[in-house]
Amino acid sequence: MEIHKSALIGHSAVNMFDLIEAAEHYPEFLPWCANAAILTRDEGVVVAQITIDYHGVYFSLTTRNPKRRPHWMAIHLEQGPFRRFEGEWRLTELTPDACKIDFALRYEFGGALVGKLAGSIFGGIASTLVDAFANRAERVLGRQRPHSSLDASPTLGTTS
Repeated sequence: MEIHKSALIGHSAVNMFDLIEAAEHYPEFLPWCANAAILTRDEGVVVAQITIDYHGVYFSLTTRNPKRRPHWMAIHLEQGPFRRFEGEWRLTELTPDACKIDFALRYEFGGALVGKLAGSIFGGIASTLVDAFANRAERVLGRQRPHSSLDASPTLGTTS
């Protein structure tokens, strides 16, 4: 499955990048995130372990995410129940106080049973991430301008 979502955000790319990269804070505002820990962080990469607990579906994944602050961060699976899991965040500065966020994620669960149980749930989680970060920015950084989603629907079988 592939998820593509974009939004115009009334906060700088630097501030939004920092919110996205700070996985240790995900349990504070993502209701499906039971736990999150940073395993490694430096200028070029962040490695995080995320535990998902959503309506009885529970699993953990570890990602290694190369980054170029504040414009880009890739998502690469190191460990978890996926056969394929890769994506990226792209942030484009529009003004000093506004940016465009583009999020793309491509994933496939490792087994048919796990895919059946968790596939639609995870699709819903992934497709709401951009909005969740926009709402987090309003709470943490203050309201500047309302965000507007440009593409809110997950897509099946498309390529970037």
